[in-house]
Amino acid sequence: MNRKIVRIKEGENYITLNVLLKLTNIISTGGEAKYYLQENEVLVNDILENRRGRKLYPGDVIKVEGKEFEIN
Repeated sequence: MNRKIVRIKEGENYITLNVLLKLTNIISTGGEAKYYLQENEVLVNDILENRRGRKLYPGDVIKVEGKEFEIN
């Protein structure tokens, strides 16, 4: 699986899961995150996650739709 790096904005310590889903074009609006997470499997560090506000920190690995993203 090809891992893509997602960078956190300068001065920020984390991003939330719904922001990651928007940045990677998996969803088009933040409002879709709740429903998307209810219907689809999203793994954060190999643990099933359904909280759209989950904070993602550098080193976290997210797996969704056969794609893998690492927070940096």
